[in-house]
Amino acid sequence: MQRKLLIADDEVHIRMLLEQTLEDLEEEGIELLHARNGEEAVEIIQAEHPQLVFLDYNMPRMTGIDVCHRIKKELGMTGVYIVLLTGNGQDTDRVEGLSAGADRYLTKPFDPGMVSNLAGEVFDL
Repeated sequence: MQRKLLIADDEVHIRMLLEQTLEDLEEEGIELLHARNGEEAVEIIQAEHPQLVFLDYNMPRMTGIDVCHRIKKELGMTGVYIVLLTGNGQDTDRVEGLSAGADRYLTKPFDPGMVSNLAGEVFDL
């Protein structure tokens, strides 16, 4: 089975930063996928079954919270590890994200090294 990682963020520069941070994973056979909004993220997750998703909290068409809830609660896709990325650092936002099904919650700006290490843990590298 092909290992896949989805980067879902409506901000191009954040998607590019994550892609640059994680591009070495491609040498390990991990395919990097991209989504520009929440609806696209759900479609890609359902079709491609990525093992790891870096998901923006605030996106058009469907928020990261809504995506988490849809994937984890409604569709029961518990094998997808979701990292919610957000500029919202309040505890209530963190609790809401984790309650919706996110496995981790990282605030922006994030440490690229932390993102890379987290991906390594999920893919057992």
